[in-house]
Amino acid sequence: MAGKTLTRADLSEAVHRQVGLSRTESAALVKSILDHISDVLVKGSPVMLSSFGTFMVREKAPRVGRNPKTREEVPIAPRRVLVFRPSHVLKDSINGIETTE
Repeated sequence: MAGKTLTRADLSEAVHRQVGLSRTESAALVKSILDHISDVLVKGSPVMLSSFGTFMVREKAPRVGRNPKTREEVPIAPRRVLVFRPSHVLKDSINGIETTE
C-alpha cells in the first residue's frame, strides 16, 4: 500500500483550503464531527454517510479461544466491535469504475 496515512490534521487542512475557514475553526469543525460520530457509535446506533459507507457497532458473543503455544483454553469475553461497510459508490471509486451519482 503506497501513500501516507490521512490524519485529523490533514482533514483540518483540507477544510481550511476548500471551505475557507481559519485553521483553528477547521480543526474545531473536524473535531466536532468526529466527536459526534463517536458519540453516536458509543450509543450503538449506526452512522451512514451517503456515497461513503456505514459504520456500525456489532456485539460479539463470548467464546472459548485457545493459546496457540500451550493449547490451553482461554475464555474470550463478550465485546463490541466497530464495523465499516463501504457503499457501492466508494467500492466503484476504489476500483476505478465511474458512477453517475
